[in-house]
Amino acid sequence: MVDIKEINVERLEIAASMLKAMAHPMRIAILKHLEGGKKLTVTEIHELLKIEQSTTSHHLGILRDKGVLCSKREGKNTYYYLRYNILSQIVDCLETCTCD
Repeated sequence: MVDIKEINVERLEIAASMLKAMAHPMRIAILKHLEGGKKLTVTEIHELLKIEQSTTSHHLGILRDKGVLCSKREGKNTYYYLRYNILSQIVDCLETCTCD
């Protein structure tokens, strides 16, 4: 049993914020494409998901702002990737839990 004094409320709030950001079908799909350390541009992601580039940018911005993704500019392109590779386990868990 966890002692209530050991719980770090600030960390729990950050975790909840990250999970809320991930809780959208398109954002889960984005995370799925970034598994395994992949780095993709907005253009690559919007082509994979067949959604508008502006919509893709919106979702990427939310995931980045909540600490789920990082971005790195290389020349004219900005690449997005998972901040913590372990987050892909959440996506895998969701996929496993929802499949028959």
